[in-house]
Amino acid sequence: MNRKRITVLTGAGVSAESGISTFRDSNGLWENYSVEDVASIGGWYRNPALMLDFYNMRRKELASAKPNAAHVAIAGLEKEYDVTVVTQNVDNLHERAGSTRIIHLHGELTKVRPEDRYNDRDGFSEESVFDIGYSEIHLGDLAPDGAQLRPHIVWFGEAVPKIEAAIDAVERADIMLIVGTSLQVYPAAGLYRYAKNNTPIYIIDPKDVPVADSRITHIRNVATKGMETFKNILNSK
Repeated sequence: MNRKRITVLTGAGVSAESGISTFRDSNGLWENYSVEDVASIGGWYRNPALMLDFYNMRRKELASAKPNAAHVAIAGLEKEYDVTVVTQNVDNLHERAGSTRIIHLHGELTKVRPEDRYNDRDGFSEESVFDIGYSEIHLGDLAPDGAQLRPHIVWFGEAVPKIEAAIDAVERADIMLIVGTSLQVYPAAGLYRYAKNNTPIYIIDPKDVPVADSRITHIRNVATKGMETFKNILNSK
């Protein structure tokens, strides 16, 4: 029997209950930094040392974080469904919770690559990416080709190389689930529009979500509680 496909789009809200700082909320790690300084390619060219220190801090934060019940519940969907997770997050909490098919739109915090292995047409070279775990990198840490290492993060001003794979996952979905994203950062914010006309879309977020679509059911709650509601909806069908 063919299993139904669920495509899950996640954002910072799914990791907030694990203690991972979100970009827009107050009192977070990002509060004292501007997007231009720590999340844009222009910021890298202006002050790479600041960028490296910032992502070293985020890696340290991630090392002490654990997947929460929402991550575990999303991974648990694989028992009955064919699940693809498309995440805007750069943490590895979905992997650690047990999800097996994950598309990281914005890169991965525990990985690095040479700064010279990127172009606007093709993005980065997968062969040049390697995992450093939770270690720090600094100016002067070089790749085998002699180039400075940089975080494996897709910054503002750079292309999103995996967007086509994400679109394909949404187009093929029988059910779409959106967890913990404000749907304000493009191109990820527009992904739900690629869902088939008869595909139900569920959004879990405690705040208002600025989209109007008859396919959408808004579960107004934090990720952990919202996933309980979502599972109850699936079980009732």
